[in-house]
Amino acid sequence: MRLLRLLKIASVASRFGLDEMVLEHEPSGRLVRLSNALQFWRDLSTPRAVRLRLALESLGPIFVKFGQVLSTRRDLMPMDIADELAKLQDRVPPFASDQALAEIEKAYGRPASEVFAEFDPTPIASASIAQVHFARLRSEDGGHEVAVKVLRPNMLSVIEHDLALMDNLAMVLEKVWADGKRLKPREVVAEFAKYLRDELDLMREAANASQLRRNFIDSKLLIVPEIHWDFCTSTVMVMERMKGVPISQTDRLRADGIDLSKLSAAGVEIFFTQVFRDGFFHADMHPGNIFVAPDGRYIALDFGIVGTLTDSDKNYLAQNFLAFFRRDYKRVAEAHIESGWAPKDTRVDEFEAAIRAVCEPIFDRPLKDISFGKVLLRLFQTSRRFNVEIQPQLVMLQKTLLNIEGLGRQLDPELDLWKTAKPFLERWMSEQVGWRGLVRTFKQEAPYLARTIPQLPRLVHTALSQPASTDLQPQLDRLIAAQQQQNRWLAIIALLLALLVGALLS
Repeated sequence: MRLLRLLKIASVASRFGLDEMVLEHEPSGRLVRLSNALQFWRDLSTPRAVRLRLALESLGPIFVKFGQVLSTRRDLMPMDIADELAKLQDRVPPFASDQALAEIEKAYGRPASEVFAEFDPTPIASASIAQVHFARLRSEDGGHEVAVKVLRPNMLSVIEHDLALMDNLAMVLEKVWADGKRLKPREVVAEFAKYLRDELDLMREAANASQLRRNFIDSKLLIVPEIHWDFCTSTVMVMERMKGVPISQTDRLRADGIDLSKLSAAGVEIFFTQVFRDGFFHADMHPGNIFVAPDGRYIALDFGIVGTLTDSDKNYLAQNFLAFFRRDYKRVAEAHIESGWAPKDTRVDEFEAAIRAVCEPIFDRPLKDISFGKVLLRLFQTSRRFNVEIQPQLVMLQKTLLNIEGLGRQLDPELDLWKTAKPFLERWMSEQVGWRGLVRTFKQEAPYLARTIPQLPRLVHTALSQPASTDLQPQLDRLIAAQQQQNRWLAIIALLLALLVGALLS
């Protein structure tokens, strides 16, 4: 089956002349002429960008998603290709309406006409994984206007074949490529596969949307639609219908009085809030998934791919970003070593100098003059020199950051990403390591302390009453750990009391 898929990929590439696009920079042009002579029956009169888009659509959802990412990289892609691939964001050819109605009937056990008061069989948007129809709930269900997302039929088998091919390629890379083991391509593919499979379960996507809505329930920057849980299944999701302007329609946004500079800055703040405050972020923020409400707030859509970060990830990322914005390259190098991303024996001064050479040229320049793609390429070369390990859990974050750059460049080329993000990160770090962070941590640990401290006398008595032949080490280890925890919190309590007394006496 995989061989057949490989043959199909080769066939599609040949039919749409992708080989010509790859070989067009060959100096002599002989390879292009030879390829065209051997495949004389091809009609390559269609523009190259259109042929590339059609080829990606023919190859299926994984390749469509690849095209979506490329469409946001206008600094790396020729303008004609970027404009054409942007059509993949929400204008992928839809599947037939009768198939959508059949999927709905399969999900609910009754036809759409019995579930909804109104249902528009013409899809309003069609993407690589699913398509969306507008509908209205029955009056007994609230009568709300809703958007109904229907999964494409038979998606799992197609995706599994493509993921298997990607995994095989990654395995070969690990064996034959010098950097294969360090860059962990199979782990990266596994991480991508996990998120892609999650997209095939619309109940999971509904839960993601619900979580993001709860995180931003009172936000003045972001709106997330409400989920109608009674109508959600693994293949059909029903949510509040959102009304706004696609963020890509900048002329219409200006006509509606939207300040694009404020909008671009708000996008940066939303991104950093999701990452550092919540550790839970929308990881598919291409223009097709974002609208703008009449009041200027962002509207997020399509929650199939989200990223999560641990407290440790957030801490080290914040340290790296903040040190980066302050041009403290020594701290960037130290944070990489402390986190284990770089080997412990790495020379800080050499690593610092290498990072400075990459990052220093991009400061004090507007976003239009900065290419994160090129910066990341140079950082990649630096990481290879110092054996820095790629962190698979951060792949989605890197992709999202590139999407944010694409949005920011489109809305406001003069946006200063550094000045916009630095105050937020400084405030977040203050809340983490300052007295607010201390109080919050104490509140989080209070239930554990309330359970553990009263148990200390019993733990001591139990350990001392054991027969001499009994191995006391496990009990002693637990006792020591509990005592150390108690000592730490007693010190914190003493510090808080001292601060309180000092405040009262001052």
